[in-house]
Amino acid sequence: MGRLYVVPTPVGNLEDMTFRAIRILKEADLILAEDTRTSGILLKHFEIKNAMQSYHKFNEHKTVEGIINRLKAGETIALVSDAGTPGISDPGFLVVRECVKNDIEVQCLPGATAFVPALVASGLPDERFCFEGFLPQKKGRMTRLNGLVEETRTMIFYESPYRLVKTLTQFAEIFGPERQVSVCREISKIHEESVRGTLQEVIAHFTATEPRGEIVIILAGKED
Repeated sequence: MGRLYVVPTPVGNLEDMTFRAIRILKEADLILAEDTRTSGILLKHFEIKNAMQSYHKFNEHKTVEGIINRLKAGETIALVSDAGTPGISDPGFLVVRECVKNDIEVQCLPGATAFVPALVASGLPDERFCFEGFLPQKKGRMTRLNGLVEETRTMIFYESPYRLVKTLTQFAEIFGPERQVSVCREISKIHEESVRGTLQEVIAHFTATEPRGEIVIILAGKED
């Protein structure tokens, strides 16, 4: 029986790649990549020449059976996403679940993920938090937000820079304009930035300054 490795990759700075992650990718019989073009740049940087196969949300249901069969045959397979830890708002859950069902060993390496540095750097309480990831763009969006009105834990959201101001404005309408928030963008990259303050203040900032890059929103919970 083979083994599936879930391998985090840098969310920005390539120096965040671990020695173990590089070794596992070099030893794997196959690397499953969310986008082979994106992962190809990473692999070339670290002189990793192993075979890659595309594995993303549009084909995972079609390809998972073949992957499981290769693992059962004894192959070692590594799963990577475009950035961060696979399975966290990225493909990965399905193949891990099927491995568990088939008693195939799964090892997830510790490593880069966007929300942890954003949470720690926010200055908001981080001993208890809830991860909400990407909100539904249309159907179910307001239901999800209204269900969080009484949430006392710090909340974590992922968002596109193109929808950031709209999302923050919705937050202000639902949670109140004085709710504290931290918006972190471009984590571990040259232009990394955290903008902290009330929702009203942060909305004003990003209305005047167009947001760019990957976005993590850290929103304070309701005060007890």
